[in-house]
Amino acid sequence: MSIVTVQLGQCGNQIGFEVFDALFSDSHCSQGFCSKKENEAYQASCKERFFSEEENGVPIARAVLVDMEPKVINQTLSKAAQSGRWKYGQHSCFCQKQGSGNNWAYGYSVHGPRHQESIMNLIQKEVEKCDSLSGFFIIMSMAGGTGSGLGAFITQNLQDEFSNSLRMNQIIWPYGTGEVIVQNYNSILTLSHLYRSSDALLVHENDAVHKICAKLMNIKQISFSDINQVLAHQLGSVFQPTYSAEGSSHYRRNPLGDLMENLVPHPEFKMLGIRNIPQMPENSLAYSAFTWAGLLKHLRQMLISNAKMEEGINWQVRPPLSGLPPLGRASVGAEPHFNTSIANLVILRGKEAHSADLEGFKEPALYTSWLKPVDAFSVWRTQRAFRRYEKSAALVSNSQFLVKPLDTIVGRAWNMFASKAYIHQYTKFGVEEEDFLDSFTLLEQIVASYCNL
Repeated sequence: MSIVTVQLGQCGNQIGFEVFDALFSDSHCSQGFCSKKENEAYQASCKERFFSEEENGVPIARAVLVDMEPKVINQTLSKAAQSGRWKYGQHSCFCQKQGSGNNWAYGYSVHGPRHQESIMNLIQKEVEKCDSLSGFFIIMSMAGGTGSGLGAFITQNLQDEFSNSLRMNQIIWPYGTGEVIVQNYNSILTLSHLYRSSDALLVHENDAVHKICAKLMNIKQISFSDINQVLAHQLGSVFQPTYSAEGSSHYRRNPLGDLMENLVPHPEFKMLGIRNIPQMPENSLAYSAFTWAGLLKHLRQMLISNAKMEEGINWQVRPPLSGLPPLGRASVGAEPHFNTSIANLVILRGKEAHSADLEGFKEPALYTSWLKPVDAFSVWRTQRAFRRYEKSAALVSNSQFLVKPLDTIVGRAWNMFASKAYIHQYTKFGVEEEDFLDSFTLLEQIVASYCNL
């Protein structure tokens, strides 16, 4: 089944390019741990998901590119074409001459309705190229104007027009120090609208990815391109094919559907995060050897201590003992000691993946009491390695990992709103004070729900 990717705004288009490039290069990199036949099946499965018919022998990404300024789209198209390995469709882009000036309301209330028909027609054409549609993967920022405002509008339209298809939004959480003065307003409006129209929100925090670039990738001058390549690596490690069942050599047909089924058991909890292990510069791979036991011990501790990478994990955090009150579970304002999960999915790729022991992820103490570990934990495997890593693991988690950042953003936005700062920039484009209050109410409820796991 195929996934149609919608790349929105500068952030969505730059990340989208890196994702397709990572998927393509991984699927065409022959791996010694599996047979030629298995490599070919993996390649075919990746292509069915993300690329459509070839044009002069070059696969075309199943994507629609949207931005209100032409510059980034032109750069993205040209980078893909220059790679010579894959490209975007000639008629799969929509851009205008004027952006949204970091104003969420302008993206949502002006650009959205004005260009709705043109954008939805492009998406419809892309859908028609799929033999079978798994759903939409929407890549956007949370704090800008076009990506977030128009992104929220388009996601609502997808819900209306393709109600039977799944929608997963990959959103970039802004730097805590701030990129734009109104980013907290934009963020709460984006999140509250997406919570109503998306099936799952896959969140990447800029601060966390920046740290990975600095500490694990040893990059001295970190660019957006570096950050986007780390994001693409993490997304590829989740979306590339895995076997459909234990002991099977057939690949999963419905990647989005399987992800949602395993990770979003309740519509009030749809925030997902990714952690990867190991992550390192490519030139270090040849000198590294890992065991599954070592990797999974670190990954489990990253989960329960809410660490974003394997460096600097707090090893003091332990699961609460069964039968005792869950001391130290996340409460807003306190540093969360223990990160309680609703659902976790571990994806293992590489040599002897079938032999890895995952019992540590099945402890009832790791999960909320209303789900049994057998329903809350899943594992996907393939012995085909990912991007030259002999062994690698990805964890997709629906847990309390975002309680603190979300509460911080809501608090900052509320402080600005209480003094009526910048509200006129939104009301003049049709977003009323009532819309802000609705957003605060919804997000405070989400924070409370996650805190009470």
